[in-house]
Amino acid sequence: MAIGFYGFQFSILQFILVVLCMFFARNAAMAFNRIVDKSWDGINERTSRREIPQGIIKPQNALIFVIINMFAFWIATFFINTVCFLLSPVALGIILAYSYTKRFTFLCHFILGIGLGLAPIGAFIAVSGEFKLFPILIGIAVWAWVSGFDIIYALQDIDFDRQNKLFSIPAKFGAKGAFLISRVMHIISGLTIIATFFLYLNNSVFYSIAALVFNLLLIYQHSIISPNNMKRINFAFFNLNGVASVIFAVFAVLGFFLNS
Repeated sequence: MAIGFYGFQFSILQFILVVLCMFFARNAAMAFNRIVDKSWDGINERTSRREIPQGIIKPQNALIFVIINMFAFWIATFFINTVCFLLSPVALGIILAYSYTKRFTFLCHFILGIGLGLAPIGAFIAVSGEFKLFPILIGIAVWAWVSGFDIIYALQDIDFDRQNKLFSIPAKFGAKGAFLISRVMHIISGLTIIATFFLYLNNSVFYSIAALVFNLLLIYQHSIISPNNMKRINFAFFNLNGVASVIFAVFAVLGFFLNS
């Protein structure tokens, strides 16, 4: 999110509004996904303990939660600027529509990546009110990063997806093909982060550390999981991805502001 303030004066109000937009959008997308997938979640052993299949949360209550967060998102964008407000339905449309894509295309992973890749672009527009190459590059890196690991995460449901005629890259190309595509996506992500360094922040020690650590953790994550060893998928997906994102964020923020 710090890229939204790169080259612009920092504003506490804008910072809070951008954080709220991320919070509301994520809430809406996650809850909507649970509603749309409730029938599949109920018969999938891996997801059958989720709140809606277990009856802990009623679908209609989850829908109310989605609607509240959608309106809260729109209100927040209204107070950011006109461009963000006008583009807000597009952003919400993409992250909500993702929940249906597994029913008709194996490209669903890339659509999820687009939804999250819009975040740095949206943050930049929130502050500047304009488009530039810099946030787009970061957005591409996020898109490739998220898409790559969503492909790996989907390996857990490869048999379920095939049996229920759901679409995913693992279901279509198998485990080896999925790993290959995932690695290609993460190479794109890593190279884009490096390209951003050379184009915009090559005098920033902090951003160089962020780029190095991010790439090393990507390499490490692919070294501990393979088509023949998928026991550590959750560790790589949740733990290491979380560590990579936090470390990158901290050092990138320092790089952005100290380089401004």
